[in-house]
Amino acid sequence: MERLQSLPPPSHLSHSALSFLDHKFHTATVLAESPNFVAELQTQCSELDRALDELTRRLGAGLSAYASFSGEIHSLFDGVNAKLNDLSSTCSSGIVTDGGKGERDGKGGKGFREELATLAKEVARLETVRVYAETALKLDTLVGDIEDAVLNTMSKNIRRHSSDSNSEDMRIFAIKTLKMTEEVLTSITKVHPQWKHLVSAVDHRVDRALAILRPQAIADYRALLASLGWPPPLSALTSSHSDARISNQVLNPLQSMQADHKLKYSENFLALCSLQELQRKRKSRQLEGHDREVALRQPLWAIEELVNPLSLASQRHFLKWVDKPEFIFTLVYKITRDYVDTVDEMLQPLVDEAKVVGYSCREEWISAMVTSLSTYFAKEVFPSYISQLDEESVTGIQSSARISWLHLIDLMIAFDKRIISMVEHSGILLSLDDDILQRISSLSVFCDRPDWLDLWAEIELGDALDKLKPDIENENNWKKKIEGVALSSCTDDHKSPLVSSAFVRHLASVVERCRSLPNVTLRSKFLRLVGLPIIRKFIDSILIRCQEAEGLTALTDDDALVKVAISVNAAHYFESVLKEWSEDVFFLEIGVNEDDKVELQSNINSDGEGLPESSNRVVFDDEIKKLEDFRTEWVEKIAVVILRGFDARSREYLKNKKQWQKSEEGWTVSKTLIEALDYLQGKMSVVEEGLNSRDFVGVWRRLAAGIDQLIFHGILLSNAKFHNGGVERFGSDLDVLFGVFGAWCLRPEGFFPNANEGLKLLKMDEKRVQECMIGGKRWLKENGIRHLNVSEAEKILKNRIFTS
Repeated sequence: MERLQSLPPPSHLSHSALSFLDHKFHTATVLAESPNFVAELQTQCSELDRALDELTRRLGAGLSAYASFSGEIHSLFDGVNAKLNDLSSTCSSGIVTDGGKGERDGKGGKGFREELATLAKEVARLETVRVYAETALKLDTLVGDIEDAVLNTMSKNIRRHSSDSNSEDMRIFAIKTLKMTEEVLTSITKVHPQWKHLVSAVDHRVDRALAILRPQAIADYRALLASLGWPPPLSALTSSHSDARISNQVLNPLQSMQADHKLKYSENFLALCSLQELQRKRKSRQLEGHDREVALRQPLWAIEELVNPLSLASQRHFLKWVDKPEFIFTLVYKITRDYVDTVDEMLQPLVDEAKVVGYSCREEWISAMVTSLSTYFAKEVFPSYISQLDEESVTGIQSSARISWLHLIDLMIAFDKRIISMVEHSGILLSLDDDILQRISSLSVFCDRPDWLDLWAEIELGDALDKLKPDIENENNWKKKIEGVALSSCTDDHKSPLVSSAFVRHLASVVERCRSLPNVTLRSKFLRLVGLPIIRKFIDSILIRCQEAEGLTALTDDDALVKVAISVNAAHYFESVLKEWSEDVFFLEIGVNEDDKVELQSNINSDGEGLPESSNRVVFDDEIKKLEDFRTEWVEKIAVVILRGFDARSREYLKNKKQWQKSEEGWTVSKTLIEALDYLQGKMSVVEEGLNSRDFVGVWRRLAAGIDQLIFHGILLSNAKFHNGGVERFGSDLDVLFGVFGAWCLRPEGFFPNANEGLKLLKMDEKRVQECMIGGKRWLKENGIRHLNVSEAEKILKNRIFTS
């Protein structure tokens, strides 16, 4: 065997070569097998040499083919020149032809034009062929250069002890050539879209080269980071706050790099960024006409490679903190905060130099750290909780998984708020950008797992209802009123019970947690799964109390009226809160998102016919409508109950037709009406005390309208004969009745239009009665009688008896 050559000094070897030798010869036993290993390397070198020879042969064949093709093109052009010369001679002979042969000349001119058009098409075809051939040859040369550079980069550590700078130069050359190739392909796509087979063939070869170049660049970048001491030891992150800054400066390898290492790191970083930008441009071209923004957005590779080893090192600590997840969030936040400024100051200029569009190193660092945390939770934590919940459902034994789940969610929300604060501090606006929010939110784990969001909503709803149950069952919460609470949208005293405040508080907590979700689709779904059932539970609770009160006494008892009034107050307060919230942009966005889904579904179902306009709905619209209907129904019932009581107590007053033939001396009001008026005042004072002012207005107005109809039909249209004394007596009764309602309005007679206008007719003298009987509808209108028709007026006036 020939004598083996000794290795050059270590200083002359590249870092990758040293790493390779250290990996292969880590023990003396392995070192003894070096002759066999050298033989293996020589065999590989021979195979690579043969591959290089084959590439050289292919290049020569390509050049020969091009030379042959070029010769054919020259022959074609010679043929074109010959045809042009023939055409020129034809034109010359046509000029000297005798002018008497006009008909023949006309036919010859037509043939000449047709031949000229055919020739022009042939010339254009040949020009296209020429451009295609030149472009294909240029692309073949560029791709060949790329493949050679990639092959050279791969074999640098095996074939020869080349320096790292040579390898880096080859990579830079490959990236530069890739960019030139992409520019040519982009131009072809715009100018010659029919050349798609050429573009596809080149893309296939470039993809193969990139499949080798990118992993190699990432591997070299990782090796360089490892040689620089990255990641730093996490144990130093437990240093006290006082010396944290000093410790951070010492332990941050990116800040402590020497000049040569810094240059080398910058070159590797730039190469990786350039590769990513090239990949982005290629995808942008290939996805032309599609939703490119979704596909093009990728994390910055170079930042990812900084975060990945940190994440792996952190997970060893995470495993020890399974029962203390707050420690996990603290560690991740500290790492993120401690290195974000260094990453921004050192690497952002390199990103700008590489012309990577739309990337902020600060944002990418934070995003990568949060994503690593979310990935850990998705793989390790949530599956563990779900398995515990599954066991709980099978065994029926309640575990702590639900409590742990909610506790983890609380920690995630608190962590996201701190992260958002960190990002906003750097000047990045987040208010309208769900894409950024999703990348810096640990709750983005639910974006890929909607089934987990459903489970969280189920747990959240169960917890909220469990907490509300004692509030609902505590009778004091229905009797005590909320004090010192005013809504900006309404200055009314709602007189709402404490239980409604409890529901609003829990619903507000759900909304606050919903706000933390990173996109509007998740927020909408979570709010509908948790928020709306809480509102429905509230509506069910007040409805049950009202039905209980109605079932026991038919609302004839004062306590039953108060019970219903309290429920109506609670509904009014809750409705006011929901309406005020609905003006918030947060809920408007959710409503717009739901409108978009409905419109999309309508488009699918209707095949483009009868497309609905956006309804501008708010997520609470249906529940607000239910609360409004509830209030309307029970306010109506309160008014009906009081009206029935008034009717029962005024039955004798309404049926006694003879009383209107004379006045009642010594009485300002009919004795048979006193009990009814007393009942009316008593019930209304109870309702006024217990019911909120807005709904109380609805009660007394409905009651006034009902009493007006009772008096109008029971007295004025009952064919009772009215003498002068009876008219005076009827007027006195109405004045007293109007006085009862005068406590709540300035002109109570306006709410008794039929009775008031009937009295007005009765008070007219005999002459005017005759005018009315003759004048008809026009006379009624001119004299302010607008609510009675002619037949009703005539019936009332026919029963007016005038006595001297």
